[in-house]
Amino acid sequence: MTGRKASATAPAQDPAARLKAGKAARRAVPFEAHAELPAAADRPDPVELLIEQGATRVPELVPIRYGRMLVSPFTFFRGAAAVMAADLARTPATGLNCQLCGDAHLSNFGAFASPERRLVFDINDFDETYPGPWEWDVKRLAASLAVAARGNGFRRKERAAVVAGAVSRYRQAMSEFAEQRELDVWYARADLDEVNVLLRDQMSKAKRKRLEQAQAKARTRDSMQAFRKMTAMVDGHRRIVADPPLIVPIDDLLPDEKRAEFEQWIRQVLDGYAETLSPDRRHLLGAFQFVDLARKVVGVGSVGTRCWVVLLSGRDPDDPLLLQVKEAPPSVLAAHVPDGKAAGYPSEGQRVVTGQRLMQAVSDIFLGWQTIEGVDGRTRDFYVRQLRDWKGSAVVEAMDPEGMQAYAALCGWTLARAHARTGDRIAIAGYLTGGAGFDQALVEFAERYADLNERDFQTLAAAGKAGRIPVHSGV
Repeated sequence: MTGRKASATAPAQDPAARLKAGKAARRAVPFEAHAELPAAADRPDPVELLIEQGATRVPELVPIRYGRMLVSPFTFFRGAAAVMAADLARTPATGLNCQLCGDAHLSNFGAFASPERRLVFDINDFDETYPGPWEWDVKRLAASLAVAARGNGFRRKERAAVVAGAVSRYRQAMSEFAEQRELDVWYARADLDEVNVLLRDQMSKAKRKRLEQAQAKARTRDSMQAFRKMTAMVDGHRRIVADPPLIVPIDDLLPDEKRAEFEQWIRQVLDGYAETLSPDRRHLLGAFQFVDLARKVVGVGSVGTRCWVVLLSGRDPDDPLLLQVKEAPPSVLAAHVPDGKAAGYPSEGQRVVTGQRLMQAVSDIFLGWQTIEGVDGRTRDFYVRQLRDWKGSAVVEAMDPEGMQAYAALCGWTLARAHARTGDRIAIAGYLTGGAGFDQALVEFAERYADLNERDFQTLAAAGKAGRIPVHSGV
């Protein structure tokens, strides 16, 4: 999966040979090749790809997905991972693979709590994680920056600086990781207190203050904040509050005769999921009891997948645990990776959890998975995590060029660290040596893809107006 043998007893290839192999890959795939988009002649219809993806989703929620995608070219980009995956599969690749995020746009990076209660910065969405060419993640990040920068009204030169900042930091970080010991790479992480020091010389005093305020806000976005916002006492019992169609409690979703059956099903989900946790965390989960559940609409690209919020309580009703049980369809990358069908994941839920644990510096202590037959008789894969734990992300629409450039560089370092854990970091660093040619190629690719993304956005909008797709806006 990572391009290197997993055996602890097999000797690693000589670092000098790995570096040489990376440099040799540059002769086969020169930097300038990465600037090109795939030929338009045989490009799949982006609307058809999205319609096909929505065929297995909850029908009444699919219009919300389209409505959210049609807010702006950037929200379209967020929801169109399947479209870009098909495009990336037709671009040059070096053959150096690693575990990919699969959807590495800038809004899928953010801050959350480590088990040690430190605020860390990392990738925070792994629904599409899959092994594949490292370039695909870097190109999706670069394109997302160009799309977001256009949405914020940045000039071409400012957009180029933002994209180049992310890509050059990725390149430099990969070179640094190539020189490090295995354990040093594995333990590396972006602690936000350390990040503040790194950014101090790159940001004005006012911007540093806003950054510190955002981090303080993230620390308040914990399970207790979600508990207070999402629940209330109803007839003496704690219940999840309805906010349709985004949050629909089970009491409002199913009639009485079906409700008990579904509650029993969710208990079975949790029981099976618990077996995927380590013994200590399974013991901790066992201290909580089921209280209530609700269906929840999440994100942009994920809208329509089955997602449940489960409320549990510990020592008393004011000792809550909120879990998110989310359906895990196949990754959008799976159909485009040559050996995708043999990637070795027993279930899609395990794929998500394994990818997250491989790529994140620290992961949620309650992260696990389950495969189970639903009350409709269909077997589906799910993964489970805490609903919120000090989670926070940047408000992209509020960024100025200086702020986005600093944020982009942080994303670039973070993505390099994630790739260095599972890919051949020495070979990738060898490929990227030789100056900023790769950076400039990605700047050009990002601009060209932003053009393509705007055309796809207009195509989807036209499909909505023509009635080809159902659209529910403003939700």
